[in-house]
Amino acid sequence: MAIKISNFFNYQNNNSKIGDFQDLEHIDGVSISATTANLYNIKRDDVVMFYFRKGASYASVYTQSKVISENIKWNQKIKTKKIRAIIINTRNANAFTGVEGFKSLKVIAEKLADGLSIKQKSDEEQPVRIKPNELLFACTGTIGEPFPQQKIIDCIPSLLKNLKYTQNKYLWIKASMGILTTDTKPKMAMDECKIGNTVIKIYGIAKGSGMIYPNMATTLGFIFTDAKLSSSILKKILKKSISNSFNAITCDGDTSTNDMVTIFATGEAKNSEIKNINDQKLNEFQKKVDNVMLNLAKSVVADGEGATKFITISVLNCKNEEDAKKIAFSIANSPLVKTAINGEDPNWGRIMMAVGKTSAKLNLKKLKITFGSVKIIENGELYSKYNEQEASDYMKNEKIDIYVDLNMGNKNFTAYTMDLSKEYIAINSDYRS
Repeated sequence: MAIKISNFFNYQNNNSKIGDFQDLEHIDGVSISATTANLYNIKRDDVVMFYFRKGASYASVYTQSKVISENIKWNQKIKTKKIRAIIINTRNANAFTGVEGFKSLKVIAEKLADGLSIKQKSDEEQPVRIKPNELLFACTGTIGEPFPQQKIIDCIPSLLKNLKYTQNKYLWIKASMGILTTDTKPKMAMDECKIGNTVIKIYGIAKGSGMIYPNMATTLGFIFTDAKLSSSILKKILKKSISNSFNAITCDGDTSTNDMVTIFATGEAKNSEIKNINDQKLNEFQKKVDNVMLNLAKSVVADGEGATKFITISVLNCKNEEDAKKIAFSIANSPLVKTAINGEDPNWGRIMMAVGKTSAKLNLKKLKITFGSVKIIENGELYSKYNEQEASDYMKNEKIDIYVDLNMGNKNFTAYTMDLSKEYIAINSDYRS
């Protein structure tokens, strides 16, 4: 599938400011490169690198699938507190490739570390030797195919030559497009805040369109900040943000072997030292990271394979959040619900089915279901003034809001998904062709 940069300028990110990408310009300490290793049959960027000249603190969350890619295994072995670069390739997941897939990463890491060390000598006043175990990998694409080690090695000179120490919006778009697979649009978000009196930037990019269901992160996501924060603080911030962002989305109910979300902090903003996650100076930063990650997560759903509708499912007033989450994802992952919404059919019986099949505690006499502002179920019965035509008209909207109110407690959860269309079947039946 050809990816056109013009696609992006028609992009509307749900619950974000249109055109936020225009503000993703320069962030100190981050360098970007994108190039082609000819992994596809079409000419496109398919390898992207983010390089941190002075290193960056970092934290990652990874898929909880029992079948994990070789790059996840590589990353989990990294114990250094500072990362120098992350290299991302598309077209090949490097999953179920065994020992050879892991060895390929080792060879690539050695070659890239050598190249970056030479860059250090030519560009830095106090150059350092970059080690292979200071590099992270992210891979996305087809599972089970041999990893294209030589093609990626061959593109390293181009990757190093294209490295830009100063970013602009075009470069961020180029990098964001370079990591896409079946996506049709780049996913980008940004925000700013203060830690103490210091202005902090938070930028993020992501990819994901299919094989999306939360069991950690459900996609590839990369967050960049110039804040000075330790890896241990970043880990706690990331853990807080994941639950209601990347772990609140689903496209098709399938969890990838390659899911990862990583946050990098360059420290170039030189804010006052933060020693504790409970430091009040972090409150605004946490909220802004939450915003960036939620916008990216919603972007993944909005660009889900074959999607024509963006669906928000809010489950309210449950006894506990676990029950709310069970119901939200029972609805969000139901092919019957998703196909009905694609057909603009207000088939509320399918919502009732999805609610009832969970193990969540339920008192039907208290149940309330609403589509947007259209009342469907009230006190466990069809609303006395229910209007089928009004509900049908509502289903023609591109954004569909479903509210399920249990009236049994005060815990809520919101999930985000998309409809299931004929195009979804076409994309996935032809994925490897």
